[in-house]
Amino acid sequence: MTGKVYLVGSGPGDPELLTVKATHLLEEADVVLHDKLPGPEILGLIPEEKREDVGKRAGGEWTPQEYTNKRLVELAEEGKTVVRLKGGDPFVFGRGGEEAEHLAANGIEFEYVPGITSAIAGAGVAGIPVTHRDHASSVSFVTGHEDPTKEESAVNWEALAATGGTIVVFMGVGKLPEYTKALREAGMDPETPVALVERATWPDMQVATGTLDTIVDVRDAEGIEPPAITVIGDVAGTREEVLEFLQ
Repeated sequence: MTGKVYLVGSGPGDPELLTVKATHLLEEADVVLHDKLPGPEILGLIPEEKREDVGKRAGGEWTPQEYTNKRLVELAEEGKTVVRLKGGDPFVFGRGGEEAEHLAANGIEFEYVPGITSAIAGAGVAGIPVTHRDHASSVSFVTGHEDPTKEESAVNWEALAATGGTIVVFMGVGKLPEYTKALREAGMDPETPVALVERATWPDMQVATGTLDTIVDVRDAEGIEPPAITVIGDVAGTREEVLEFLQ
């Protein structure tokens, strides 16, 4: 019999934020193909003999997506129960949609298991609500690291600047100078609050704050590195009001 693939979101990294279903599936799976983003504590819950690392790192080692797609099909055709474990949510900049399409095209049964995206959790644990009645009635999720084969960017920074809402950028540490400049040139106030949240909910989590005009210098001074999200908008300024109570 053909096995089944579960596309599972692990949340931002704290194992206590795994869903009950995700926890059960990690126990029951024959094989877990994981990214690097779930974090060491979650990966430590999985017996080493069941783990296969198919992760990617910006500017570092990486596994081609084609290999991961092929491996998922191979394992399922061997009759195995497979967990494809991703950081955050599989369908929010996790390439889960591509994998679902590939599995469907090959006749492999699969199931999507949601996880809390770092765009919400990362901001939240830093004391930043992505929406707020007084500050932001909308939120946009944007990738800061598009497919390099694209001839031009699909991100309209001018339109985003005009929304007046919160912008959360994934994988945007390296491109921070480019898109903060684009937003300023599009008319966004240079004094707009910005926060960088590195390794949200991990033991070595870091948060750095500044403005659209200063955040690049803050990033360099604080040594912020991937994985991190960038939160842009007035909501980022509310962190100071709750800072005393953050763990």
